[in-house]
Amino acid sequence: MGLDFRTNAPYYPTKLIYFTVQLQVVAKTEFYTVSEENYLKAVFKIAGKDQRKVSTNDLAHELNSKASSVTDMLQKLSEKKLIKYEKYKGVTLTSKGKKIAAGVVRKHRLWEVFLVDKLQFKWDEIHELAEQLEHIDSEKLTDRLEEFLGFPTNDPHGDPIPDKEGNLHHHRDYTIADLDINEEAIIVGVKDHSSDFLQYLDGVKLILGAKVKVKKIYGYDRSLMALVGKTEIMISERVAKNLFVSKIK
Repeated sequence: MGLDFRTNAPYYPTKLIYFTVQLQVVAKTEFYTVSEENYLKAVFKIAGKDQRKVSTNDLAHELNSKASSVTDMLQKLSEKKLIKYEKYKGVTLTSKGKKIAAGVVRKHRLWEVFLVDKLQFKWDEIHELAEQLEHIDSEKLTDRLEEFLGFPTNDPHGDPIPDKEGNLHHHRDYTIADLDINEEAIIVGVKDHSSDFLQYLDGVKLILGAKVKVKKIYGYDRSLMALVGKTEIMISERVAKNLFVSKIK
């Protein structure tokens, strides 16, 4: 600060005024850390379409974290009015927390579409990259990305992409394991996004859009023989429970 010698009034350099205004704008803008967004996203994912209460242990397992660390973060998120949390009673998202979580999921899945469709990444290579890109805080960029991609409704793993308002159309809870003998279905999504699992699916041609018909179910371990396209393959119960399908009527 200096003095305007013509009026003897305080004089504030233009750069100082601009910097002060910028600080005021930042102060009014809510900021969430990557860790906070990841916790909200994890609650959103585990709660599912019914938005059930999520336990501390569920979150610790999902985030590969200690229960004590999870409890500390939940208290912080509760103070910010992003979750409703009572110790030993589970966690639910507030409307504000749900909007933030759905926004992160939306960005993640749009970036996955971009990486596969535009940069020719394989579906088993994109998750970690999208984990980084999902935290770019620009609504304008997200909207432009969605438009550039042609407003996709599902990501490369078959997961539905939330709309701008945070609405999400979940899969029906049918998996290959729910099919009866001679029932037919189309593979529409995967539960397990690990690289090992996706690479396995590529190897046996259990990919999105593949037509599956159950030929036999083995009582011993619930594995099944299925016709995938024109090829018969054996599918373990574990694999069958990790593949969402849409039944062919």
